[in-house]
Amino acid sequence: MNKMIRSIGFLSVMAVLVVLSSCKKDPSVLKVFVRSYNNTLVGNAKVVIIADVTSDPPTPAYVDTVQTNSSGFAYFDLEDFYSKLGKKETTGYFDVIAKDDTKQENGYIRCRAHITNVLTITLPQ
Repeated sequence: MNKMIRSIGFLSVMAVLVVLSSCKKDPSVLKVFVRSYNNTLVGNAKVVIIADVTSDPPTPAYVDTVQTNSSGFAYFDLEDFYSKLGKKETTGYFDVIAKDDTKQENGYIRCRAHITNVLTITLPQ
């Protein structure tokens, strides 16, 4: 009987450890799609994100620049940004600038931690 209780206890502890180890948080990502005025995706466009320090609640200063890939989107890994915030802070507000040659357009997005945030910017004609 005592051996059986130990076995059940050991299996219960192992089950809890397996469940806890499989609970990974999703990455904090911002994907910015850049499209031309005729709605085609634009590769090799420059995309800049700038934290809106005047937002409510205020977003800590942060700037990053990425080129869009051949699929027409820029991928920003915001894990480093959110790791510096407190656990209660799970949102950030960003101004987004997309530029291709002489064409430029701005956008704005509220990003949340542990999800993939998506914004599409259409460049002017």
